[in-house]
Amino acid sequence: MTTQRKPKASKFLTVPTRPIPVDRDRSVAGLLEKMEGAGFGAKQLAESHRIWLDMLDDNSTIYMCCSGNLIPSGMRRLLAYVVKNRFVDVLVLSGKVIFHDIHETLGRNHYQAHPSMSDDELDNSEVYRVGDMLSYQEEYHEADEWIGSVMNQLDLTRSYSIREFLHLLGRELAEIAHEDGILTSAFKSRVPIFCPDLLGSELAVGIARSRFEKKIQFNFDIVQDTLDMMLIAQRTRNSGILTLGHVSSQSMVNISELSSYITRTNPRGHKYAVSITTDATPLDIRTPSIGGNHTQIFGKLLRGATTAYVQCDPSIALPMVVTALSQTAAKYMKVRKRPNFSFASKELGVDIP
Repeated sequence: MTTQRKPKASKFLTVPTRPIPVDRDRSVAGLLEKMEGAGFGAKQLAESHRIWLDMLDDNSTIYMCCSGNLIPSGMRRLLAYVVKNRFVDVLVLSGKVIFHDIHETLGRNHYQAHPSMSDDELDNSEVYRVGDMLSYQEEYHEADEWIGSVMNQLDLTRSYSIREFLHLLGRELAEIAHEDGILTSAFKSRVPIFCPDLLGSELAVGIARSRFEKKIQFNFDIVQDTLDMMLIAQRTRNSGILTLGHVSSQSMVNISELSSYITRTNPRGHKYAVSITTDATPLDIRTPSIGGNHTQIFGKLLRGATTAYVQCDPSIALPMVVTALSQTAAKYMKVRKRPNFSFASKELGVDIP
């Protein structure tokens, strides 16, 4: 019998995929562990859970960047849980996410739509349609009014960074909320929130309304937000980034790396990166290997960084990953050394242990 020679490819073909079995294990973490042996989206989703645990275990500063209609799709409690338990350290949220969070934390709802509902009938009833979700126009206006009422209580003789303003919104909202949302959880857990697109979002409407109707002269110091983010990046040893929604939501984090020359520090890049998005994958990107410009997906990465690109609606992937974390993260959180932030002054205090 002749001996079969191993092909040159044998050095690559070492880890076979493992078909996902059907069993009675009801643990979501157990299911994701089985999915690690599969391929494509199943493996990437399982990797996102594993990488998040690695971030916690490695005492990394974890950025979470969110955009789109996460709140109307039912993700508010999951995101509040993540913030409250300090599975993340810095939030970069679109104004849309923040406004929808305020709306629901004030006790209002988003509603499911049906294809039989015509746009004309909805418009006549003052109902907004967001995909297959609905909201009542008058309740959105009430959220605008509430934002203006908070601004009216602030010291109008000075300007506020957007990060500082959102912290104060969280404080006021926490006093009246029956259930925590993202802003109230961030306030209680001392997690800073940044919003790079405030002026292009629904959040700006309430601010403009207070100026138009009540002549409230409120001013933002947006430069301070950039300085705060620069300080976090400068003092961080290891970092990880989680992106939910469009990858553009992480642009503010990327800018903090580009501005590192101001502080004469070398940008390290993220050691871990997870992106859960429905964005089309650029042709020059291959996941998990990076064959093109990886900054389009993850921002600047440390050499040898661990990444997962999950091309999936976050409203599908996030419940699985966060539920799995609730089952697996406790042992990492007991010993985790997390960043501490001080909100006593206009400038953000940053202490990285």
